[in-house]
Amino acid sequence: MKPIPYGRQNIEQDDIDAVVKTLTADFLTQGPKVKEFEDKFAEYVGAKYAVAVNNATSGLHLAVLALGLKEGERVITTPITFAASANCVRYAGGEVWFADIDSGSYVLSFESTKKLIESKPKGFFKGIIPVDFAGFPVDLEAFKELANKHDLWIIEDACHAPGGYFTDSKGNKQMCGNGNYADIGIFSFHPVKHIACGEGGMVTTNSEKLYKKLASLRTHGITKENMAENHGGWFYEMQELGYNYRLTDIQSALGITQLAKNKAGVERRNEIAINYKKAFSGKIGFQSLSEGDLNAHHLFVIEVEDRKGLYDFLRTHNIFAQIHYIPVHTLPYYQEIGYGSADLGNSENYYSKCLSLPMYPSLTDKEQTFVIEKVLSYING
Repeated sequence: MKPIPYGRQNIEQDDIDAVVKTLTADFLTQGPKVKEFEDKFAEYVGAKYAVAVNNATSGLHLAVLALGLKEGERVITTPITFAASANCVRYAGGEVWFADIDSGSYVLSFESTKKLIESKPKGFFKGIIPVDFAGFPVDLEAFKELANKHDLWIIEDACHAPGGYFTDSKGNKQMCGNGNYADIGIFSFHPVKHIACGEGGMVTTNSEKLYKKLASLRTHGITKENMAENHGGWFYEMQELGYNYRLTDIQSALGITQLAKNKAGVERRNEIAINYKKAFSGKIGFQSLSEGDLNAHHLFVIEVEDRKGLYDFLRTHNIFAQIHYIPVHTLPYYQEIGYGSADLGNSENYYSKCLSLPMYPSLTDKEQTFVIEKVLSYING
């Protein structure tokens, strides 16, 4: 069997044609494709505004800045995520506090977060960054009620979850990143994610004020709005200290064609997930999901006692499973600076057992059957 990675991009001829067409057009960057991608992405997730950025880490950085995070202010997130979800707080000089995960869903535990917030005086924390880990949609309705009670903002790290949704108490499907329960949503276009742009990201919001702030910070804090009539077409003002976090037209062209295929991609990911669940039910633990919700399945994670043994065994058969993630609070940087935490036992127990199996739309039935057979053969001794 040829090598089977845990995830990979799927680039087809229409993607190539779109990029080539842009390469021969007038704009390689700061052109019309960026706005087209932003508009189509906002429509897809149901948000009012979208700001394209060069990667999701930049998007997270802009998000905390747009929300006014200041040095020394405290933000809660999950330890089971890529480091960027926490690092963005540090970029602004803030302090990261970790709450534990739910042992069934692997996402930030509402109860753990609530307990941590209520253990401190009001105003101690400024915000919460829940992560739609592996594509699992966090129930942000409950978090929003908690945030409103304690005057906190919410950034939804939806990098794993374009196309996923949860159903709220009124029976409405809430797309990940739609801005109805979070102030800002963040998406990633890294090659192993749903929508591959090489690198890239998108920031979504329903707030016009936040949208304008994000767009300004993305481009050096410079604006030309309403300048030409009083000065000339060349004139601009730098109104704040911003960054060069722009996405190119080349990447945006690829993102547009990739976005058009994401609905079908999420459907295929869920077909793969169903096959895994049928094969492993009663034998191996995996992420639970509430009825009425849709997991976008960036990952399919299983829990096994001899994780290292299975990891090594699969590699001998060209199956390149992966670990997601080393708990952020255990990384040397966070150990050295110290951190505030609730009980993180669920996170540490999860890490000791977690293994991400191959999950991507172009994974064939034959390849998946091979993966399942090898996993079960190892588990069964």
